[in-house]
Amino acid sequence: MGKVFTSIQANHEEFIRKQRIFFVGSAPLLEDGHVNISPKGHDVLRILSANEVAYLDLTGSGNETSAHLIDNGRITFMFLAFEGPPLILRLYGKGEVILPDTPRWEELIPHFNLLPGARQIIYAKIDTVKTSCGFSVPFYTYNGERDTLQQWALNKSDEQLEEYHKKKNSISMDGIVTPIGEQFVNAKS
Repeated sequence: MGKVFTSIQANHEEFIRKQRIFFVGSAPLLEDGHVNISPKGHDVLRILSANEVAYLDLTGSGNETSAHLIDNGRITFMFLAFEGPPLILRLYGKGEVILPDTPRWEELIPHFNLLPGARQIIYAKIDTVKTSCGFSVPFYTYNGERDTLQQWALNKSDEQLEEYHKKKNSISMDGIVTPIGEQFVNAKS
């Protein structure tokens, strides 16, 4: 059985900082809604305090996490040891979506290296940290980051990125309007 903590400990922070990938899990309250698990690469995660984390969320073909946070706020982060001693570490909490051109964005963005295609910051207040063995997680070797998304974003104008967000990131697969989608609805009003 794993160990449970109420905050991120120093050894947890050290482990998290070494990881090259993490996973974010969320789900809507809808009984038949889809659970989402999303891998995140690049240097986008920041530990802001023992109970706060945030990551710079890059443009993707969907925006499920954002929709789920609007729906109920629940979020889980998972980190796996692919090298060295085995370990799985999960952070559980309540999250919120921070959009560009808001006071909260201006407060948080200095913590990040702004990457092409950045669309929002996902902020989470962590209430539970759980570790487990990870004995069956295989070893993998890190070969580097893909630059495909950044190159794609660099080849788009601001207007083209906005149109992409409007088309692909405004509504979840379960029909939940995201904060990005709310911007477009409010712009019409």
